[in-house]
Amino acid sequence: MTPPTSPSSTPLSFEADPKITIVLVEPRIPQNTGNIARLCACTGADLYLVGSLGFRLNDKYLERAGMDYLDDIPIQHVPDFKDVKAAKPGWTPYFVSTKATQNYSDVQYPENSLLVFGSESHGLPAWLIEENPENSIRIPMRPNSRSLNLSNSVAIVLYEAIRQRLNVTP
Repeated sequence: MTPPTSPSSTPLSFEADPKITIVLVEPRIPQNTGNIARLCACTGADLYLVGSLGFRLNDKYLERAGMDYLDDIPIQHVPDFKDVKAAKPGWTPYFVSTKATQNYSDVQYPENSLLVFGSESHGLPAWLIEENPENSIRIPMRPNSRSLNLSNSVAIVLYEAIRQRLNVTP
């Protein structure tokens, strides 16, 4: 492996950035949610779970995936997305969906961004994307691919928002 020829401009660490909130609508798989909770703990993002879950918050698979990082992130579980909006007034939602047409890296994420993801089994409702096209984003994939893993999708979009905040050029 060839070492880099010049030092990277990417910071090796950064201060927690609580100006980004991850919102999972009806997540079904505890391991994904545990991975996402760990990601939120490592980046300083808040985590909201909306609606019915496919697991209990004390699920052993959730705890195993989140490890001891679950102690560092208060997971908020609310019945409806409007509860998130009430808790975060003025925050801008970005709806991540395979149904959206705008690339996630073409968006400039402001402070106070809500990154909203649907469940592993059916994603976000189509009407939500149709009513919010300017705030609906997707991660590009090959044409015949259905979707990426939820925790991978959250990591991709969250780190793009963080990269923009740090003003780092890829």
